[in-house]
Amino acid sequence: MSKKPYYITTAIAYTSGKPHIGNTYEVVLADSIARFKRLEGYDVRFQTGTDEHGQKIEEKAKEAGITPREFVDGTAGTIKRIWDLMNTSYDRFIRTTDEDHTVQVQKFFRRLYEQGDIYKGQYEGMYCTPCESFFTPSQLVDGKCPDCGRPCKPAKEEAYFLRLSKYADRLIDHINTHPEFIQPESRKNEMMNNFLLPGLQDLCVSRTSFKWGIPVDFDEGHVIYVWVDALSNYVTGLGFDLDGDSDPMYEKYWPADLHLIGKDILRFHTIYWPIMLMALGLPLPKQVFGHPWLLQGDGKMSKSKGNVLYADELVDFFGVDAVRYFVLHEMPFENDGVITWELMVERLNSDLANTLGNLVNRTISMSNKYFGGVVADKGAAEPVDDDLKQVVLATPAVCVEKMNKLRVADTLTEIFNLFKRCNKYIDETTPWILAKDETKQDRLSTVLYNLVESICVGAALLTPFMPETAEKILAQLNAKARTMEDLSTFGMYPSGTKVTEKPEILFARQDIKEVMERVEALHPAAGDAEKEDAQAGEKDSVRDAAEKVMDVEPKPEIAYDQFAAMQFQIGEIIACEEVKNSRKLLCSQVKIGSQVRQIVSGIKAWYKPEEMVGKKVMVVVNLKPAKLAGVMSEGMILCAEDAEGNLALMVPEKDMPAGAEVR
Repeated sequence: MSKKPYYITTAIAYTSGKPHIGNTYEVVLADSIARFKRLEGYDVRFQTGTDEHGQKIEEKAKEAGITPREFVDGTAGTIKRIWDLMNTSYDRFIRTTDEDHTVQVQKFFRRLYEQGDIYKGQYEGMYCTPCESFFTPSQLVDGKCPDCGRPCKPAKEEAYFLRLSKYADRLIDHINTHPEFIQPESRKNEMMNNFLLPGLQDLCVSRTSFKWGIPVDFDEGHVIYVWVDALSNYVTGLGFDLDGDSDPMYEKYWPADLHLIGKDILRFHTIYWPIMLMALGLPLPKQVFGHPWLLQGDGKMSKSKGNVLYADELVDFFGVDAVRYFVLHEMPFENDGVITWELMVERLNSDLANTLGNLVNRTISMSNKYFGGVVADKGAAEPVDDDLKQVVLATPAVCVEKMNKLRVADTLTEIFNLFKRCNKYIDETTPWILAKDETKQDRLSTVLYNLVESICVGAALLTPFMPETAEKILAQLNAKARTMEDLSTFGMYPSGTKVTEKPEILFARQDIKEVMERVEALHPAAGDAEKEDAQAGEKDSVRDAAEKVMDVEPKPEIAYDQFAAMQFQIGEIIACEEVKNSRKLLCSQVKIGSQVRQIVSGIKAWYKPEEMVGKKVMVVVNLKPAKLAGVMSEGMILCAEDAEGNLALMVPEKDMPAGAEVR
């Protein structure tokens, strides 16, 4: 039985310079989708590459004293090196200077001209060199480019134009009848309301003011405009030939299942590209997803500030998979995400080192300590096992559902919820106590088997996002890779298998002060900027504190002994769910030291159960247990309350262990 084909592309990266982490995010995102589809059993074709023509390239090459070809060869090499560094599994890295691409783009242009969809005219307007885009004065924002905010220069030259208006109604109808074509929904509304419905102006598709581009082969002096050139790569990379001699690969994979692009170039991919395809009589891609941006700190990455983050530097600090995890997990579905050194360290320490790394290490260490590394299912089951198995078996289907909607960050959250459930299972079953009882050895063995099997399922699901880490986990457990079909059954891990004797530390915790000292040494300007931001933040905090205060009616004074009688500790929420038949209550399982307590809190209006999991909170632990809505509560989670009654959890400023005393 042949596999179902799936074709995914990224936007091709512009070869004007080294890509920063925001640029790199896109290819990592595409790679995770491609790998997940392979896990599901699809025959995946994944294409990325570089966009290498245009006036900006010509100018940069001139400044560097080299030819444009020499310039793009160097930059394309840098981009490919970073894509490879990030372990992206593309099938072709296409360059718009590739001969097979160049020949077809010239054929496209000639065909469109011969059938009257391209005509010769003259352009006069404002031109943005970095964006390679023309704008009318009314389209400018404060006299600057509406896309990048840079100055535009007046431009006037002879040019060819593509008749967009001829196909506008047909494109509008396609978008209306194919609601999945542009995603997310907000991006579709933007294209319809801002561009299509007001009416399209014909698009300039050739230039004469520079030479670095694919020549118009029937009109000397004209080069083909970058967007016709660049967009065509999605079919030329499959071996498409306009004269009918296409590679079978084109018939197999086109139309593309997904064009994954940044939201800033959505107009070109959802208006210009579809109209080009319509004019050429080719099928339109099935879906275009305009992902949000990954921003640094306050949202501005500036080389002059020295605060641009690059993938290779982040990898030097944290490793490939930690960087992959962060950019995939921290990017919301529609809104922009934020990356900082501090956030990277926080996620590495909490999610990767603690939740995942510690789980794998503990499980392997206990298997070696108690059974010489042999993991065997003795069938000594107890009711507590059922919930673990239920979570493990349900997670793959949930992940598939979310990935079908391209909710990659949510998928990672589900996988790590599985790992958190494993950690909770350790607390529930207390293997170290079972080990002390000779009559409980079969039960102990079964508990460890359940853990290993659950971790194997989690590692399989983790493979598309953190492939090296998943491979390391499976290798340490002496487990085989699994397909999505294999994950529908609990118990695939062969009983009696022996795990590695010395578990490898997957992620070492890092100290934020040490990291920032290294960052400052590497980029002094970045360090200064961090300090300035911190100082500015402190001033803002002081000002805000002065402006926003509230008075609370004082209670009677108490003696120190009364205060000392209360016991406050840090608790880590390892599971949380809504209390049935209650509009206000959440029930949390809170790890405090080696114990897990159940605490009911009236915070449902401010926190979702999934938001609670993983948080470190302040807990009153010696409060007398009480039933709330029929559910036993064994403590109290502390919150702050403002004048409007809004609640916020009290959390420690720094990462503290579960059980740390508050005093």
